[in-house]
Amino acid sequence: MKPSSVFQPRKLHYYRMIWLKHDLPAGLTVFLVALPLCLGISLASGAPLYAGIFSGVIGGLVVSLVSGSQLGVSGPAAGLTTVVAASIIGLGDYRLFALTVFFAGAFQIVLGLLRLGTVANFFPSSVIKGMLAAIGIILISKQIPLALGYDQPDFWTEGFLGLFSSNHFYMNAQNFYLHFSGSVLAITAVSLVLLVFLGAYFRKYAKWLPLPLLVVLVGVGMCAAFNWVLPAWALKAGQVVQIPDNIFGAITTPDFSQWMSQPRVLKDAFTIGLLASLETLLCVEAIDKLDPLKRKTPVNRELLAQGVGNMACGLVGAIPMTAVIVRGAANVDAGGRTKLSSFTHGVLLLLAVATIPFALNTIPYASLAAILMITGYNLTKPALYRRMYRLGWNQFLPFVITIIVILATDLLEGVAIGLSISIYFLVSNNFNAEYKIEQHRVSATEHFYIKLNSMVTFLNKVKLRKALDKVPPYSVLTIDGSDSRFIDYDVLEMISEYEKQAHEKHIQLILNNVERVQVTDLH
Repeated sequence: MKPSSVFQPRKLHYYRMIWLKHDLPAGLTVFLVALPLCLGISLASGAPLYAGIFSGVIGGLVVSLVSGSQLGVSGPAAGLTTVVAASIIGLGDYRLFALTVFFAGAFQIVLGLLRLGTVANFFPSSVIKGMLAAIGIILISKQIPLALGYDQPDFWTEGFLGLFSSNHFYMNAQNFYLHFSGSVLAITAVSLVLLVFLGAYFRKYAKWLPLPLLVVLVGVGMCAAFNWVLPAWALKAGQVVQIPDNIFGAITTPDFSQWMSQPRVLKDAFTIGLLASLETLLCVEAIDKLDPLKRKTPVNRELLAQGVGNMACGLVGAIPMTAVIVRGAANVDAGGRTKLSSFTHGVLLLLAVATIPFALNTIPYASLAAILMITGYNLTKPALYRRMYRLGWNQFLPFVITIIVILATDLLEGVAIGLSISIYFLVSNNFNAEYKIEQHRVSATEHFYIKLNSMVTFLNKVKLRKALDKVPPYSVLTIDGSDSRFIDYDVLEMISEYEKQAHEKHIQLILNNVERVQVTDLH
């Protein structure tokens, strides 16, 4: 008998035992965490509820097979709700949005093929934290109407600040008065109390029961109690989840015929693809740190996996996905060992929507809104603002400006402007640290000593030139570049030009490890 024929059954038996002992229970736990989040993120995104479920299914069944991450779990992400909601409203046709998700996945595949998995390293942490904090603010504010019983959240068509415009705000106040529900508010209040006060207990003593699932079950129980005991407090049809009985018949496919006639499709695809890639790369880095076996995820392969997954999402009308820290952390805590745990959670999600949609349709939106409000709060905690403030203005200002611009415009503009502010501080710090100057007198002669920084670029020319011009005649000037790893040619040319001026002013110029270059005269 060949050795390989003996090895193969043993290998299959090993993986079967790993799945039964570790990955099956972990996959079940992740499924219980993911189910309410898939529904809630669809709700926050203004997409059909099935779109979030299918995104989770594809994250489990497709992405887990392509990805090199053993513990990462992909699905719809709270961080994309803002841009997804804006895209759905702006495009006006869900088939065009599905096309946008398809192209976003294609963009991620291109990033992976170009081996740009390190792109996250080029975004300052202050900008990333500002982006997540702004998402948290928007996520909370979008759930407040649903948490109060308002079942027509149509005021998001004008963005966050548009909510406070005079006409819009007055109309919303009238609608709130008409749609406010005491029963919904009661479910929201109980859900928030459970999430706030039982979080630490469940993390320590009841990891086997995800707290979001308990919140959903309590909400379902309260909804049923109102129907039986207090019919006047019964929830309306628009205040509970509504998933079609035949969920596969509700699939919306992309409209490929309009991709060239709708320029916003490619713009939104770029935005979604970039932000999804950024969030994924940050997430897999965090999950790798939690992995007890210290395995490393190949980031370029992860971008390819996410791209394949989002193209599949676009084809079935699902919302875009990323690797998700909440599900990945739940997977680690539940003892997951391989990517089979993520695959198992995808299978369970698919079975749930295919066999028991009637059970899902008993979930009140208020419970999902409470879960998302806590999710948003965790992204924008007051402690985060205090910590960023203590780091100094070069960290705090890009952080705050990113938040303000995102709330006023959109995610892409906010990140771009926040990045610009960070670059400004980087350049300013570079100016301030470009050299050190010392001065002392020997006999009757002034001696000046300029120590160049490790990196001297053309940005340092202006300030260095002013320092040279202040050196008085009949003195000694030493320019020391011994610690410089790089001196820009423009700076070398300026110093070489200054050498002639120094001679005319009777300044003795000493260059230490500073190359003299030929100066080209311009006529």
